[in-house]
Amino acid sequence: MQIHLACRLIVMGFSILYALAVGLFIIGTFGLFGSPSGPLAGVFLVPLGLPWNLVVDLFPEPLWQTLAVLAPALNLTILVLICGRGARR
Repeated sequence: MQIHLACRLIVMGFSILYALAVGLFIIGTFGLFGSPSGPLAGVFLVPLGLPWNLVVDLFPEPLWQTLAVLAPALNLTILVLICGRGARR
């Protein structure tokens, strides 16, 4: 039971961090709320998307931003699948 609770907390924490990172990415990319737009808008998405964002440069350059935003979603999906499998045992 404690492992299930810990797993849920990890997934919820990762989800919150991912949502915050995407929000900061959107604010920094489009210069919302008077924020200067710049190339470092997605800096918080990088550690959340490891190791998948290391292969983003294998795709065409117009897809790089989209794939960088979606890389943490793959990690979140993996976490959910691992926690779901552990909860069924």
